[in-house]
Parts: sequence; C-alpha cells; structure tokens
Amino acid sequence: MKKYLCLLSVLMIVVLVAFASGGCGKKQDLAKIRLNEVTRSVFYAPMYAAISLGYFEDEGISLELTTGQGADKVMTAILSGQADIGFMGPEASIYVFNQGQDDYAVNFAQLTKRDGSFLMAREPDPNFKWERVRGKTIIGGRKGGVPLMTLEYVLKNHGIYPGVDVEVLTHIQFALMAGAFTGGEGDYVTLFEPVATALETEGAGYVVASVGEESGEIPYTVFCARKSLIEKNPELIQKFTNAIYRGQLWVEAQSPEAIAAAIKSFFPDSNESVLTGVAKRYKEIDAWSKTPFFTEESFNRLQDVMETAGELDKRAPYDKLVNNSFAQQASKIIR
Repeated sequence: MKKYLCLLSVLMIVVLVAFASGGCGKKQDLAKIRLNEVTRSVFYAPMYAAISLGYFEDEGISLELTTGQGADKVMTAILSGQADIGFMGPEASIYVFNQGQDDYAVNFAQLTKRDGSFLMAREPDPNFKWERVRGKTIIGGRKGGVPLMTLEYVLKNHGIYPGVDVEVLTHIQFALMAGAFTGGEGDYVTLFEPVATALETEGAGYVVASVGEESGEIPYTVFCARKSLIEKNPELIQKFTNAIYRGQLWVEAQSPEAIAAAIKSFFPDSNESVLTGVAKRYKEIDAWSKTPFFTEESFNRLQDVMETAGELDKRAPYDKLVNNSFAQQASKIIR
C-alpha cells in the first residue's frame, strides 16, 4: 500500500511538472514585439482594448509597450532598432523617406482618422468662434509634428495666420504643454485626452473646440516599421494587424462605458467616469478608423497639411510608404 501511495505521489508530481512546463512553453512560444507609442491617450482606445482583451495573445504576440513622447523620438527608436513597430503620425515616415534613408519606415495600419486634440481656453466659451484666437497666444506643440500642422491648417482655413494674426508657441515639449498652460503661459492650448478633461475637472481649462472636427479626415496616427523588418516578418505583421483590427471592430460596437472599463488599466490616474466621457467625446467626432486601411486620398491630404505648414519640400510616394496588404487580409479573415 505504501509503495502504491509513493508511486501515485510520484506520478502526480510528474503530471504537475509536465503541466507547468507546458504552460511555460506556451508563454515562451509568443513572439515578442516591442511597440513604441507616441504618447498615452484615450485617443488610442482601439489599441488598448486590443491589448486588454487579449487579442495580441490570441495572435501569438507578446507585446512590450513603451511611450516615446513624440513622433521624432518614436522614429528614432525604430531606426536605431530599439523598437520593432512605431505608433505615431505618418509625417515622420515622410521626413525619413525624403532624407534618403534606404531602410525607411513603411506604414501598414491606421488607427485614427482625424486630429484628436482639443483647443482649451482659460474660461468656458460655449459659443466659441475661431476668430476669437486672433491676437492671442496658443501653445501648439512641436514644430513639424502633425498636431501643430493640423492646428495651423485649421487656423489658415479660418483666415487666421500664425505669426501674423495669432502667436503659436512651438518651443514647449509635448508632455509639458498642459503644465505650461496651467502655469500661466498662453491664452489657449491644444491637448489630448484624458489630459484635457483632467484640466476641466480641476477648473484649470475648458474645451472650446475640436481640432479634428475642423480639419477633416487625415491619417493621424498609424503603425509603421522598417521596410526590412516587414519584408522579413510578414506573418508577424499580419498577426499584429489582425489584433488591431479586432480592437477597432470591438470599439466601434461598444458603448463609451464599456470602452472605459476595457482601457482603465492604462490610465490609473483617471476614474472610469472621466474615461467614459472622453470615449464619448471621441466617438462623437468619429476619431477612430473602422479598419486599418490607409487610403491614398488621406495620405495626400496629410501632405497638403504639411505643405500648408511649410514643412514639406517634396511629396513622398504613397505606393512606397504605405502597405495596405495586411489591412486587406485582416478584413478578409476577421468579421
């Protein structure tokens, strides 16, 4: 009897070890992807939903997410090999291509389709007109970045010219813009969510306009990787795109409350009611792309914006900088 019990104990241990080893093996089988995002914002809810709902794991991907705080920093991380995939405005890929980089960044999936920043004033202004910024100062973001260029595009469409009719400050780092505004600099500032709502909650600023509503649709934030990485790892890029598309479909079908619950772990300093309000705001301006497809029309509009801002000397070719094959395949296999 003792022999039988000992044998049974040994068998149980073997089974447990095998089970544990099997679980570890499954985890090790996940392909690691280092993703560098331009900033942390509810604007990117479809991506965070895809992460929290396990869509990347379903595709066999272990995602390492870092925040670069600026498209220039994200692009540097990609080109230096510190990140596999970058998430930022596609203007960075245009700059790199036009500089003659051989292994340039190629955009393969789009997440947002309009500017996600909001113009904030120091006092509530429910009847705001863009004419009111004339003669004022706006903290606008980094020179050469899409947030600043889109703001300038909107201003010019209203007949208001930066440097002539309004002063747009470009010397303040992206992550420090809210702090500069609350510290007394500028009459207006453009901020993303949830920072904008946080300032409203504190009574330190008030949203008066959506830059994205005024600018129209442009490919605001996309996923890109070096041409060589995409060529060597097409299956991995496809799986990544599949996960993103699933996140887009899920967010499109869900309520702001459900979206807030799914992404709350990415915003530990914001409560769910704030996140719900922010998600509602982004849904109302139709900020999120419904598929990862990056159209030539939107690519050309982006270059229009860059030209209007005086930041583009030469147009870049759509067929070299955009690869829609992964988005097309994702739309065929995911419903």
